[in-house]
Amino acid sequence: MIAGLEQPTSGSIQISGADAKETTPGERKIGMVFQNYALYPHLTVFENLAFSLRAARMQKSLIRERVEEIARLLELEAMLAKRPGALSGGQKQRVALGRALVRQPSLFLMDEPLSNLDAILREKMRVDLRHLHEVTHATTIYVTHDQVEAMTMSDRILVMQQGKLEQIGTPNEIYHRPATLFVGRFFGSPPMNALKGKIRVQSGQFEFVSAHHNEKIVMAQPTEAGLDQLLDASPTCWLGFRPEDVEVGKGDGVHLFVTVTYLETLGARTHVHVKWGDDPLVYFIEHQDRIPERNETAWITIPYAAFHWFDERQDRLDIHPSGRTVLSVKNSRRVLAAVNGVEV
Repeated sequence: MIAGLEQPTSGSIQISGADAKETTPGERKIGMVFQNYALYPHLTVFENLAFSLRAARMQKSLIRERVEEIARLLELEAMLAKRPGALSGGQKQRVALGRALVRQPSLFLMDEPLSNLDAILREKMRVDLRHLHEVTHATTIYVTHDQVEAMTMSDRILVMQQGKLEQIGTPNEIYHRPATLFVGRFFGSPPMNALKGKIRVQSGQFEFVSAHHNEKIVMAQPTEAGLDQLLDASPTCWLGFRPEDVEVGKGDGVHLFVTVTYLETLGARTHVHVKWGDDPLVYFIEHQDRIPERNETAWITIPYAAFHWFDERQDRLDIHPSGRTVLSVKNSRRVLAAVNGVEV
């Protein structure tokens, strides 16, 4: 719809402050970069870059000047006479970027442009694309299923699941204040730990009881954590915490007695998979720390401040009274519901 290939059923599309709904795709000054490069195999790199300029009947001298400028920017000068079949995956992707850049668009649309590259080349291209954005200052809408690309390259992230909008925010907001459990678990590797259960009061104490077994977590700070509000709002809930917030041993926070089930050694750190009752959890330790054995038992600690609470619909519960957010979760739900066309 942004490119003009499909028409929206309602609403408007604003590009550079103007309603683009009535304009043709060619009039929108959009540069498109495809997942599979979409280069013309029978044309040289120069001819691929110059194709749209020749179609616009630009003067030959200006075409050469523009193409050579883009070739210098993308380090393609030595490849201008080659055809796509003689290029590597990274070189093809740079040609595809150059073909979009040469038109000097006001908006870039990129559809998973790095998904066909190997891990090392993908990392380099992430840096190159970010540098390219800083040079051109053009707005870029970048579609990806890779959380690392989203976190490292974007100024703002829009998270969608099954056609529904989950959250809009900066990478920092998305990671540290996920609006839904899906967002919390999608961003981060390993993903956020999530425990389903209920909050209850037992002998004057607030407890989180797992839905999968009889183990419980006694919350020693119910008022500070806002659990008294949670009890009224949603007794069935999800408790989330990130692997990097887990401390080995008994420290200040909630203590869990776990059994090690699996180890993933990654060099700089090791992912430790454990079970708390029947609930699987994961945390990691650095390479200099002692690596536990499989089936070994241990105490781990999660600080109270590390908890993320979600209601039974898996929407975030901002229950901590000291929390600050520009857009409250309640209002966020209304905004997202309006976008998604559902009632709340």
